[in-house]
Amino acid sequence: MDDHPTIADDVLRLLRSRKGHFVLESGHHGNLWLDLEALCLDPEPVRRCAEALAERLRAHDVEAVCGPLVEGAFVALFVASALRVPFTYSIPEKDTEADGLYRMRYRIPAVLRRELLGKRVAIVNDVVNAGSAIRGTLADLLECGTEPIAIGTLATLGDLASVFARDQGLALEALVSRSNEVWKPAECPLCAAGAPLTDEGR
Repeated sequence: MDDHPTIADDVLRLLRSRKGHFVLESGHHGNLWLDLEALCLDPEPVRRCAEALAERLRAHDVEAVCGPLVEGAFVALFVASALRVPFTYSIPEKDTEADGLYRMRYRIPAVLRRELLGKRVAIVNDVVNAGSAIRGTLADLLECGTEPIAIGTLATLGDLASVFARDQGLALEALVSRSNEVWKPAECPLCAAGAPLTDEGR
């Protein structure tokens, strides 16, 4: 029996999870919440995981890395350092004109936008579930005139990330993939069962 921890073991230890009835940033409902605010309490395992992710992304000739704030940007910074390429980040803001799902926009700061022009960019996040941060960051990277080529993440939950990457023609590199299900609010079985929403901040 192999008692040596693997990178996948490191990732799973980093992801503190809770069960309940949650509204995700994308607007979907789900029964799983990750307390990602605690991700970098111990930076060393995050760094190890990011370096493993960087090795997977290296094959895509990445010229810059962009990570959505908050925790995704910390992982992206480690990845950019390992690849020795520029690091940028995107900032979430609510899109007041959007209806339905995916109502958050992600904007790259003005001073960083010109640094990305024409570069092959990997979007790196901590975990991709419904993919709100990845979608928003990709949209703004395209506005910046970049060439997005890959999504990198410590973990994917469910299949929305792989479907999105395929539809956008992007490579997807994930250290861990786990099954998970999210629902549109009108189709949520937890709502149908009368389960109250859980306060994700507790």
